[in-house]
Amino acid sequence: MPWKECDTVSLRRELVELALAEGANVAALCRRFGVSRKTAYKWKARYQASGVIGLRDRSRRPHRYRCRTAAALEAAALAIRDAHPAWGGRKIRARLQSRGHRQVPAASTLTAILHRQGRIRREESLKRQELTRFEYPRPNDLWQMDFKGEFKMVNGRWCYPLTVLDDHSRYSLGLRACADQRGRTVRPELTGVFRRYGLPWAMLMDHGTPWSVSHTPGAWTKLSAWLLRLDVRVIRGRPYHPQTQGKEERFHRTLKAELLQWRSMNTLAHAQRLFDPWRRTYNFERPHEALKMATPASRYRVSLRAYPEKLPPLEYGRSDAVRSVNPVGQFHFQGRHCKTSEAFGGERIAMRPTATDGLWDVYYAFHRIGQLDLRTAGGRSRIARVLPASSEPSGLSSRGQDP
Repeated sequence: MPWKECDTVSLRRELVELALAEGANVAALCRRFGVSRKTAYKWKARYQASGVIGLRDRSRRPHRYRCRTAAALEAAALAIRDAHPAWGGRKIRARLQSRGHRQVPAASTLTAILHRQGRIRREESLKRQELTRFEYPRPNDLWQMDFKGEFKMVNGRWCYPLTVLDDHSRYSLGLRACADQRGRTVRPELTGVFRRYGLPWAMLMDHGTPWSVSHTPGAWTKLSAWLLRLDVRVIRGRPYHPQTQGKEERFHRTLKAELLQWRSMNTLAHAQRLFDPWRRTYNFERPHEALKMATPASRYRVSLRAYPEKLPPLEYGRSDAVRSVNPVGQFHFQGRHCKTSEAFGGERIAMRPTATDGLWDVYYAFHRIGQLDLRTAGGRSRIARVLPASSEPSGLSSRGQDP
């Protein structure tokens, strides 16, 4: 039964005395009296310390009164907000502390200041919600890569921002202003990232170009084949599920809120001159809520896997059936005319038998790229196709990780 206002103290006393009895079941008493166990133990402690007097309600008047935030500190907080219009109370508080300010008020107080000074609109704050997050355990276990939505520049041309993000630390590894979304454009940009930060164990991307063939889900492109050759596992998100690349999507929102919607960009070179200092601020200064207000740079470490300027020849096992692929993706195996992706044209692939007779796993370098099924009926003229292997995000490469 709930507490009755007329005899609250007597009910509390009855509950406490029953709870103090030898062998008492406090949980059952709480259910009977309609209170939580935390409340019951609170009154039990007060009764043991002060007797019946301790069961009376205490004044809710605060022992100390909140002082108004110092004008200089408030001005400093507003200056940070003006410099970074998308930052809220928690990020501003972390930034003030990192700058050496003392007695920095709580994040809620700073948020109230932003509201009072007209820096936050109520409809925007209502959009915020807590998310359940997942991350890989170490830097370079997984990188996420995508294009931010294109935008038109002052010169009338389009800019396609290419973004690369470390899953563990949220460190922005690359933010490049590209003229298109072709593999021949992305590869040199990605090469520059690899040379600076090393190679990841895996990369997550969607089913769009240039890392996938949009009309053939799971099919390989020259760019994705190049990643496999570098021993980087290619993982593709589930189609029509952008939340698979949630960190990239969140990074794009931040990029738009803190830079793109505030600045016009004349050319690709001008866009890159704006991208570079913003990326540094994002990595080294901007507190990240998913990192408990630390910066991405504080959690990132470069990969120990250096980018190889010259790749060694492909090597396969002695029991592998190795075949050369012609420029249009064709090869012969066990008297059959077979077809794989043109991305492997001019390369060597290996067939390995499975537990099912007539079904072969197909490998390129260290990675399984699909299966070849020779069980289908038909003569030798019938083409046997290599069906792409599933590459949805289900874990790390089995070949190891950075120590």
